[in-house]
Amino acid sequence: MTILQSTAKLVRQKLGAEFEKLTIDRLAVGLFFSGVKLSNGAGGVSYTPVKDIPQAVCCPSSAGRIFDPVKINGMPTAEVLTALPSKEPIKTAIAIATLNALSAICWERGLTDNYRIQINTDAVDVVRMPVESSVAVIGAFVPILRKLKARGGRWWVIEQDPQTLKGDEMDHFIPADQSEETISAADVLIITGVTLVNHTLEPILKAARADAEIAVIGPTASMLPEALFAHGARVVGGVWVKKPDELLDVLAAGGSGYHFFDKLAPRIVIEKPS
Repeated sequence: MTILQSTAKLVRQKLGAEFEKLTIDRLAVGLFFSGVKLSNGAGGVSYTPVKDIPQAVCCPSSAGRIFDPVKINGMPTAEVLTALPSKEPIKTAIAIATLNALSAICWERGLTDNYRIQINTDAVDVVRMPVESSVAVIGAFVPILRKLKARGGRWWVIEQDPQTLKGDEMDHFIPADQSEETISAADVLIITGVTLVNHTLEPILKAARADAEIAVIGPTASMLPEALFAHGARVVGGVWVKKPDELLDVLAAGGSGYHFFDKLAPRIVIEKPS
């Protein structure tokens, strides 16, 4: 069972009969992030994998690759979650946003295990990466790259699209398809939650050293952390959607994380209990 499927099973167990009654109330698929609001008012967000949809330039070939926009409102969340392992990236992203909204319900109800959620905290600030450690960043996190440049030491950035990197960052660039050796050598792994959407997170965690400091961060990773902890992560960083309608308006208007962090969706950090 994958991390996403394990998390969906856990959410279902925690919410019990309520889970079966929940439906999608509203959906927004934005340029950078997609978000949902559930029938009980809970909200969730996930990365929009625009670059993974080459057929997006053609309406007929794209139509079957998303949830039917006419039928999505009112669709049971249980049905949406069946797309978590989908090879259709937009369907997976919407399913993850739904999973994140369900996770937020669990947090609101205090249905957590032995961990503490730190609100208004940036995951970058809790990742342990002393200067003597080697760091592999999977995904071009601008704040982390800025911190690593100031820190110095040995570090790499693994990215599928090198165009997202600046000139001095290219000296540390490792192509994603040539990254296994780097991942297995790193003392610290900082992984974008986008890997949940493209189903690459499990292979990355499998390649990591057993003693590596591992963080999975970004709005897409805003879910119950138990399965992530079980697969080696120590830090999970995401957001907790507090104003779903306002957030979906921002996403529908092409907004990015900079437009919804903190005011509409506070940043959160969850650390694995010792």
